[in-house]
Amino acid sequence: MLTTRRRAAAACLLAAVTLSVAGCSSDSDEGSGGDKIAGADAGAGSPTPSASASAEGDGPTFDFPSGLSVSVDRDSTGDAAKDAILRDMAYSAQANIEAFALGNDQTANMNRYFAGPAFTYWTKQVADFKKDGLTLTGEYRYYKFEVTDIANSKTAAVRYCEDQSKAYSMEIKTKKVLRTKASDKSFVLYTLQAQKDSAGDWQVTQQNWNKGDASCVQG
Repeated sequence: MLTTRRRAAAACLLAAVTLSVAGCSSDSDEGSGGDKIAGADAGAGSPTPSASASAEGDGPTFDFPSGLSVSVDRDSTGDAAKDAILRDMAYSAQANIEAFALGNDQTANMNRYFAGPAFTYWTKQVADFKKDGLTLTGEYRYYKFEVTDIANSKTAAVRYCEDQSKAYSMEIKTKKVLRTKASDKSFVLYTLQAQKDSAGDWQVTQQNWNKGDASCVQG
């Protein structure tokens, strides 16, 4: 069973990563600061069912546990190349949540939508999260997707927002939800570097974040 100190640390474990628990106080509000992830670069729908969530066309299928939902609000840009990039970046966000929720850092979706330093970083975070006996519950929402740069049709810079105000970590054994109070820091701006692989999928290679960014805060 987690001690009080360890439980508090576990509740805030994700505050420094993409799946940060809403409301946790942390000194690592900016991923480009002291807690910059390995390889991070400072540059540049509707809710899915709680079980399996199927994607468009030949997209992936996500297996979210009961009690966990993910929604993606992404409009067409009118540019096919940009739409393809943003589609896969939305898939990468869902893949990351799926990995944390299932406690599996080697899911097909993680391998499909992450590569390089970002893949190495997130697989370790997922493994550590599972080791701490935690999973995810609640609601995650992604919105304000934007491609900020494309180079040679093979690399791109992307930004989007995440709403964690109703998302929490949960102890696997006890099913205890580690609830935290929502605040401006529950809204996170992510900036990504992505590259197109040989199969035509866009993969996240570098990533950083800024909690409480004014461009993402809502409500």
